[in-house]
Amino acid sequence: MPEAIIITPVKDSKETTKRTIEAVTGADGDFEYYVFNDFSLPDTKSFLEESSKKLGFNLIHLEDLTTKPSPNYKMVLEMAQQTALYKNKPLIIIESDVVIQKNTINELIKLTALKPNAGLIGAITINESGSYNFPYALEKKKSSEVVNTSRSLSFCCTVITLGFLQKFDFSTLSNKKDWYDVFISHQSKKAGFSNYLAKGIEVLHLPHSSRPWKNLKYTNPILYYCRKLVSGYDRI
Repeated sequence: MPEAIIITPVKDSKETTKRTIEAVTGADGDFEYYVFNDFSLPDTKSFLEESSKKLGFNLIHLEDLTTKPSPNYKMVLEMAQQTALYKNKPLIIIESDVVIQKNTINELIKLTALKPNAGLIGAITINESGSYNFPYALEKKKSSEVVNTSRSLSFCCTVITLGFLQKFDFSTLSNKKDWYDVFISHQSKKAGFSNYLAKGIEVLHLPHSSRPWKNLKYTNPILYYCRKLVSGYDRI
C-alpha cells in the first residue's frame, strides 16, 4: 500500500507541468500519483499521454467525465478524496507550477506522523533565487520551523491529512467557486485541526503558469479585478 496519494491538476502550461511531473515521479517515497488533465490543448494532452506511459503515473482526462469547462477543481478534489479514503492514506496536492525536491514527499509524510492534530501541512514556496514567494511572500524570516498558522494555506504543495479527509466531505464544496484552498483551510480549523506551514520544506513555485492572466493581480490590479468581475473568473 502507498503511504500517500498525490495529485496534480493540469491545465496546459506544458513546460512547468513537465518539470512538476518529472520531479514528482523522480522523488523518493512510496506513493500513487494521479494527474488530472482539465481540458488542456491537444499538444499538452499528447504530452501527458506519452509521459504517463513513460513515467508510470495515472492520467485522468476530465473531458471524458464532464462537459463543464475548466477549472474543475471541485471534481478533482472529490475524486482524489475518494481514492485517499479508499486507500486510507493522506492526500498530497502538488500543482503544475511547482517543482519539488527529491525528499519533499517523504518529509511531508513524516510530518503527518509528527503532527497528529494537523488538518493541512503546506510546504513553503520559493522563487529561482531561493527567496520565499507567492503565496508565502509575507514570511520574511528564513527558518526550518514548522509553524502552526492561522493563515490560509495554498494548495501549491500541501498535505490534506487522513483525519481531516474523514471529517469533511469535498462533495459539499460550493459549485459557485473555482478554487478551494482558502475555504478548506478554514474548514480544517473549524473541525478542530491545526494547519502548519513547513518552512524547512522548500519547493520552487512558478506562479500562475497555467493561467497567466492572473499575474495581472500584481502588475495591473485594476484590470485584474475588472476582468474577474465581468468574466466571473477566479472565484475563491
